[in-house]
Amino acid sequence: QVQLVESGGGSVQAGGSLRLSCQASGYTYRRNFMAWFRQAPGKEREGVAAVYPEDGTTYIADSVKGRFTISQDNAKNMMWMQMNNLKPEDTAIYYCAAEQGGPPLTAIQALDEQEYAYWGQGTQVTVSS
Repeated sequence: QVQLVESGGGSVQAGGSLRLSCQASGYTYRRNFMAWFRQAPGKEREGVAAVYPEDGTTYIADSVKGRFTISQDNAKNMMWMQMNNLKPEDTAIYYCAAEQGGPPLTAIQALDEQEYAYWGQGTQVTVSS
């Protein structure tokens, strides 16, 4: 049974930093993407960053490029997202997700929630101005 557990959310002031963690269990597919998504109140869930563990390929959404980075450790089954220079518009619930498998994903597909079968429960990030 696949389980994804996020941690590291919290409340910070604009300009601050947070590091989200995702611990995966029952999931060791290095050739499947893992990703971070977020959903702000009243908005649709959006892809933020994705990583392909097999070769370390990453895709970052334009809205956070230059501020957020994604990383992972195959041996630990862990994924992280370092979020710097946070803005109030980054306030959302952040979700860890894992792909079930299939053909290689394009950059657009890797940030599309429809490509992901496994989800964590989410962690709240609140950025105040």
